[in-house]
Amino acid sequence: MKVLWLQSGGCGGCTQSLLCHEPRPLFDELRDAGIEFVWHPALSEASGDEALTILEDCAAGRREFDVLCIEGAMLRGPNGTGRFHLMAGSGRPLTEWVQRLAEQAKWVFAIGSCTAWGGFSASTPGNPLEACGLQYDTDTPGGLLGKGFLSRSGLPVVNIAGCPTHPGWIVDTLEKLAFDGLTASDLDEVGRPLLYAEQLVHHGCPRNEFYEFKASALKHSDLGCLMENLGCKGTQAHADCNTRAWNGAGSCLKGGYACIACTEPGFEAPGHAFQETPKLAGIPVGLPTDMPKAWFVALAALSKSATPKRVRENAVEDHTVVRPSVKKTGK
Repeated sequence: MKVLWLQSGGCGGCTQSLLCHEPRPLFDELRDAGIEFVWHPALSEASGDEALTILEDCAAGRREFDVLCIEGAMLRGPNGTGRFHLMAGSGRPLTEWVQRLAEQAKWVFAIGSCTAWGGFSASTPGNPLEACGLQYDTDTPGGLLGKGFLSRSGLPVVNIAGCPTHPGWIVDTLEKLAFDGLTASDLDEVGRPLLYAEQLVHHGCPRNEFYEFKASALKHSDLGCLMENLGCKGTQAHADCNTRAWNGAGSCLKGGYACIACTEPGFEAPGHAFQETPKLAGIPVGLPTDMPKAWFVALAALSKSATPKRVRENAVEDHTVVRPSVKKTGK
């Protein structure tokens, strides 16, 4: 399976993340799965005229490839010309290259939230870059390719969203495609692969005991739940970050930082500081995705009334101060 990869308006962080693939080295994993890069701006040897020849042959249908992967937002400015971002040496807007290549691709992958929804480039006040995603403008269908775009396989853009995206999400989606194929049933409502988007970041969170008893942290070094006071959106973000380790061990929450829901459309401009939890009448505005507000309030009150001393006191400390009690087990 042949993959063509281009980078647009972004930081290149998804490529950097991809290089951290574990447990096997990235290129060994891809080679054994029969996946190869036709061209990648950071990983391929071809550059200059040689690279442009590869891209032109692919865009013209003279060279076959299967998957078009785009990393970074689509920059349509100024005035829809795309000339804020020209492909070096070609004199053509990158948006034009993407549109031509997308017509030839069997599958089109948006790598990262910038490519999926527009990301930080699109959140600048007034959006002077006219940035957008491949098939979404934040959470509105459309983007560069249009709401009705379907690749030659009949699928819309596959949005492997994240900022950055986890290397496993990319590799697993490519391998799923190579071995089993992809269908619309493998994607969620906004085109994210269910292999990681059918979970919430909240699942497997190391702070779940504190969440269950609503024992909340007051500052970032505290052990308690970060949802009530410190902006955590793990109960709303679709990803498996706490059950699929990053770099072999970690996640944002395991590192002490609140989930900012980086897989979701518009995460970069929530309307408040990332480390704050907006509240209405003392109740967090951003409640779990599938819990009615009345239920949450009732359960929170019950949970707080039943909070063990150990959980309550440890929640506002940066280390365990009260250990679990030792009791005999068995009958």
